Amino acid sequence: MRILITNDDSISAKQLLPLIKYCRKYGEVTVSVPKYEQSGKSHGIELHEAFSVQKQIIDGDIQAYVVDSTPADCVRFAVLGLGIKFDMVISGVNRGFNMGTDVTYSGTIAGVREAMLQNIPAIALSTSPENYPNAVKDLDMVFDYILGKKLLEKHGAFNINIPPDPKGIKITRQGSTYYTDTFVEVGDGMYKVKGECVYKPSGDLTLDTDAVMSGYISVMPITANITDAKIFRELTGAAK
Repeated sequence: MRILITNDDSISAKQLLPLIKYCRKYGEVTVSVPKYEQSGKSHGIELHEAFSVQKQIIDGDIQAYVVDSTPADCVRFAVLGLGIKFDMVISGVNRGFNMGTDVTYSGTIAGVREAMLQNIPAIALSTSPENYPNAVKDLDMVFDYILGKKLLEKHGAFNINIPPDPKGIKITRQGSTYYTDTFVEVGDGMYKVKGECVYKPSGDLTLDTDAVMSGYISVMPITANITDAKIFRELTGAAK
């Protein structure tokens, strides 16, 4: 298996090397990650300006490409620039959950969505900041589930959030807003975003937010198609 690893936390991410070492048991690993942190940059790509790509060797013999652009461009460069046919893309492990409406902004999710556009199966991995140093320890549970149930043969992309000491795994759908931002003036016309948790439990463990906050690993199928199928059928009179 040929695996591409990307992230939005950059080449400096502390859990990048542990993830690389873990994934090597499943096959050949290539790394294409941003030069600088790209959190919240979503699916942005560079179309007009050149950007640098520097080669770097990790863990003795793993070829890494350090891309001065976004996670989506990291995947685009590896697939379209290098011409490598990958069997799987893994994006993460992100320091901080990507769930609920936050997936719209996530650079981690963008890496997976770009893989989908390139017809490559992909998974996004995220965990809480406090669990980040231990993120790799629960990957056996995740990969046994994903591979054992052949989920990537049934659907091309999944968003996975791993809480500390997980109780188990739940297949989920996107929940609502669990985190929001306020803008704080810091002087000289400058503003800084300040995050605030607004999560309210609903008791519905089919939602990624409730599942994760209740201690379960959330495995959510995602899609790059943003068409509202219900409204499309209503407006066109298409058969249900």
